[in-house]
Amino acid sequence: MRQALPGPLVAIVGPTASGKSALAERIAVGLQSSVVSVDAMQVYRGMDIGTAKVPAVERKCPLLMVDVADIDEDYSVKLYQRDCRHLVDGLLADGKVPVLCGGTGLYLNAVVDDMQFPAGSTVSPSRAKYEQMLASEGPQTLYELLEQRDKTSAAEIHPNNVRRVIRALEMLDEGVSYAKHHEGLKARRPVYDVRIWGIQCDRALLYKRIDQRVDEMFASGLVDEVARLRALGLAKARTASQAIGYKEVLDALEGRVSMDEARESVKTRTRRYAKRQISWFKHDGRVRWIEVQDIDGAAARIVADLASENAN
Repeated sequence: MRQALPGPLVAIVGPTASGKSALAERIAVGLQSSVVSVDAMQVYRGMDIGTAKVPAVERKCPLLMVDVADIDEDYSVKLYQRDCRHLVDGLLADGKVPVLCGGTGLYLNAVVDDMQFPAGSTVSPSRAKYEQMLASEGPQTLYELLEQRDKTSAAEIHPNNVRRVIRALEMLDEGVSYAKHHEGLKARRPVYDVRIWGIQCDRALLYKRIDQRVDEMFASGLVDEVARLRALGLAKARTASQAIGYKEVLDALEGRVSMDEARESVKTRTRRYAKRQISWFKHDGRVRWIEVQDIDGAAARIVADLASENAN
């Protein structure tokens, strides 16, 4: 007989601005548990407005895996996997159902599936070339180069995962496709009993919500937030400086573009990111999809189903 996996876990996924945080919080409150952020940028302290963290004063339940790293840290998916699993195991040990919430698909898979993240090989001339390109042209240029050379591999790597983008380019120089080399990861070998719900939204409505969110971020003080972080060294931070919203405002503060141009770039880049998020989660057959208009009803059903299951 197959041994039961630890759990259950709930995961709420979907594109940015689709309402994941609201749904996850309703579920966590109903289950008397906590929300665990699955976001590659919410881990950084001080990056609040631009990452759409639920403000501390508005939280109705604990929000975990946020503010765990300083902006100058290279907080990798491997570190996230370690720290998040520790929190998840602690919640389960207390008899609670962890409610994972976020749009960084790789980070979700790193927690709930059997994924190994080796340190990598020693620096090669090829890698040194891409490290130099990173320093002079930035991560976006590297990611676009990978998209040009190997779209399939690019689709499997988060644009902010600079180490993995460089590794994929290095492998291409060696005649190996990252995607083909890592096909085994698609098998989705779970390490937890996870139930994944995704929020889906009409594309035109989603883009409207994204534009509104970006405008609200600017109105809520995104520029001041980036200016404060800039004084703390954001511009030199390898990963945090490339986050959507922060990179564009940094460019404006440093005179490379106007603030209006920065705002429009944030909207464009966020829409592109949302498309990649949708593609990532559509490829995971475990996801059960919820219409954005049905968030309230879905929260009640999910809580009731889990409560009934735990009672039996």
